[in-house]
Amino acid sequence: MEVGSATKLQCQRIGCNAMFTDDDNPDGSCQFHASPFFHDGMKEWSCCKQRSHDFTLFLEIPGCKKGKHTTEKPVLAKPAPRQPPITVPTSSPVANAAATLKDSCSRCRQGFFCSDHGSQPKGQIRQDLSTPVVQAQEEDIETLAPPPPVKKVVIDINQPQVCKNKGCDKTFKEKDNHETACSYHPGPAVFHDRLRGWKCCDVHVKEFDEFMEIPPCSKGWHSSSADQAV
Repeated sequence: MEVGSATKLQCQRIGCNAMFTDDDNPDGSCQFHASPFFHDGMKEWSCCKQRSHDFTLFLEIPGCKKGKHTTEKPVLAKPAPRQPPITVPTSSPVANAAATLKDSCSRCRQGFFCSDHGSQPKGQIRQDLSTPVVQAQEEDIETLAPPPPVKKVVIDINQPQVCKNKGCDKTFKEKDNHETACSYHPGPAVFHDRLRGWKCCDVHVKEFDEFMEIPPCSKGWHSSSADQAV
C-alpha cells in the first residue's frame, strides 16, 4: 500500500509567506500586501497606506488583500530614473569626461571641493563670462521657482543602494535600514586656514585623507537620495 503526501509550498506574496498545498488553496486563504514604498526612513504599504519606521513592525502589519496562495514572486516596480538637471549649454566631451571622473572620486561624490576635478573647461569659463547680465537675472528668477513635489517611488527592499549621508558612502538594502544603521557626520564640513574638519564633532586635521578618515559622530537612517541626505 503506497502512502503519499502532498508537497507543501511557501507562498511568495508579500506579507503572507504561509505554507500551502495545491489541494488546499481556496480563494481567500492568502492575506497579503501589494507593494511597499520607502521614503526618508518611513516604510509604507502602497495598498493600504499603513506605515511604520520600524521594519519588523512594518512586516507585522496584516495584509489588506485576499486571494489564493502562489509560488510566483511579485514583480515590484523599479525606481523611477532621476531626471537630469536642465542645462542651457550643450555638454562637450571634456565636460563629460570630467563628470565621469567626479563620479568615481569619493571627495566629489560627497560634495567636497576637489582640486583634481574642481576646475571648469576654459571654453565654459569664457562662455560664463560672456553671458549677458539680463540673461543671468532671468536664470536667477527661474531658480526661485518652487521645486516639484517629491514623487513616491516603489523600491525593492532587497535592492542595493549607496548611502548619500556625509561620511557614510556605504551600500545598504532598505530591508536592513533602521534608525542607527548609518554612521555619518551631520556637518557642516569646515575648511579654514589649511585645516579640514567637522563642526559637529569639532575634529580638525591638515591632510584631506585624514579628514576623510575622521570617524562619524552621529547615527541615523541610510538615505540613497542626495536631496534627503543629512
